[in-house]
Amino acid sequence: MAKVMRVTGAWTGLLSDWLDQEGLDRDGLENAPVRIALARWALEDNVPVPVWRDLLAQGLALAPQHAAPELKVGACVRPAHVGVLGYLVLASDTLGEAMLAYQRYETLFYGASLAEIEVVGDQAEMRWPPSENELGQQADGAAIAALVTFMRRQIDQPPPPSLVSFLGDVSAEAAREYERFFGCPVTWNDSHVRVRFPLHYLSLPMPRRDPTLRELLDRQARALLRALPEASQAGSGTDRQLQQVLLKLLSDGEPTLVRAAHAMHMSPRTLQRRLARHQLSWQQWLDRNREQLARQYLDDTSLTLTDIALLLGFSEQSAFTRAYRRWTGNSPGRERRQWLSD
Repeated sequence: MAKVMRVTGAWTGLLSDWLDQEGLDRDGLENAPVRIALARWALEDNVPVPVWRDLLAQGLALAPQHAAPELKVGACVRPAHVGVLGYLVLASDTLGEAMLAYQRYETLFYGASLAEIEVVGDQAEMRWPPSENELGQQADGAAIAALVTFMRRQIDQPPPPSLVSFLGDVSAEAAREYERFFGCPVTWNDSHVRVRFPLHYLSLPMPRRDPTLRELLDRQARALLRALPEASQAGSGTDRQLQQVLLKLLSDGEPTLVRAAHAMHMSPRTLQRRLARHQLSWQQWLDRNREQLARQYLDDTSLTLTDIALLLGFSEQSAFTRAYRRWTGNSPGRERRQWLSD
């Protein structure tokens, strides 16, 4: 089955910010179609790849004096443009951990897991194969420029990549601009989009951590404690251990009974018996905790519904929406709107 690609709605803000930076946000008629089209997409929307390609092309056409304006678009990247994925990368200890975090949670951004990481000799390579619904050179250029810019900002005296390559081709003038931007050789008409670094770069520390994720995880832990059944509010050792294990399981996207029991060094049957003391099955316990966390997260308007789905361990927003309806009889989007209007 082909992987269906899209981009998160927050990513369209990258183009809006670049238009602002370049002074292309005037009210003139020539700019109005791009602004109107961008305004149709909310942060939590899933934007089809063809739509994103068209929006980007329209925006870049407003700056014909630039040889490769997509690179300047990518250089505008901020954590908000990639949602919780950006904060997870920022929280990593090293560049290598940041690359692994990106790979693990890429589905949140593109709707598919495409990135491959491989060690090639003394080089580490992150690459993306062609897909049936390709982004196109402009969108690929903006994405890789954003990725490299994002990592450069987190490392003191950032080294350049060893190599960047793309599926498509550009003019000779634009190719020179690409090499100036990345500070390394750039190859064209390759079988993959690639970013390659010397292997030892993966151990470089990322000292500029964003406190947002730490605060978010603290809130998550507090909410989980409030979700404990009444009989266990005093907090037995097992209860507290299970709460901590759940944090890890949700971040991995695999909150199963078997994995929880393994992490607690007990059999699934033993864990089931301990939950039964509170008249709960594993699924009931998991649903209770997820619902409690969801209500906390919906209060935070900086989190999109897609962000919340990831934090709760769901593979996609639609799965979270179905679960929330089952828990509460209401959709999370509608409930958030009701709370905001009160």
